[in-house]
Amino acid sequence: MMQTPSFQETREEMSRRLALAAEPSPDDARGPRALLLAKEFLWPLDPVKRRFEDFTVTPATHPKRVMLLPGFGAHPIRMRWMARTLEDAGHTVKRWGMGYNLGATADRFAKVEERLIDLYHRRGEPIVLVGWSLGGVMARELAKKHPDKIAKVITMGSPFSGSPRANNGWRAYQAIAGHRVDEPEIDTVVSEKPPVETVAFWSPRDGIVHPRSACGRPGERDRAVALRCTHMGFVLTHEAVSALLSELDRS
Repeated sequence: MMQTPSFQETREEMSRRLALAAEPSPDDARGPRALLLAKEFLWPLDPVKRRFEDFTVTPATHPKRVMLLPGFGAHPIRMRWMARTLEDAGHTVKRWGMGYNLGATADRFAKVEERLIDLYHRRGEPIVLVGWSLGGVMARELAKKHPDKIAKVITMGSPFSGSPRANNGWRAYQAIAGHRVDEPEIDTVVSEKPPVETVAFWSPRDGIVHPRSACGRPGERDRAVALRCTHMGFVLTHEAVSALLSELDRS
């Protein structure tokens, strides 16, 4: 039976996490500039803009089974519009099986791994993993462990290359996840390419993750696709979903 942490233990854990958030960046890495970060807070306007844009969903030539992995601090509901659009095109979309993504902890990774294995065994058909931000980093790790179960990995603004602090979210991550971004609980080399087709969506307008970190270097991914959306826009804009639909239709 699990024991409830005492007040003293809780306070010590909170102090530890706050200290993690206050750490200096040892490699002097920097995230996107402040103006781009500020524009990320305009994301509620994206659904409004969609109403005034022409957008037609073309039926998929090669319907896929797709699992969506949300970004850090995000709930799957943030990807609901994207999921519905993919389904309108004829794809089968599955959630990652958990709620908020509060960090790539060993326990959370094990649970999403179980979810992947279960989905695969239901039909014995490889699944396309689409991961937004941290969700993309986790998708790459799943593909390294289970390449036979995954048809393709598509990352969207995911920080898999260069310094893990080349973003504007690493302090919040350390405070919430409880470990340093460069000391993951999973034994891995994050930049190492999975042994399946791996495509990286990135944007020079990303205000959270540095474009070079999300684009990656040759050898760290198979292809990189440049968009012009914000970090939040990867799951909210017609541009990003159109690019995703095109990518899914590549045989």
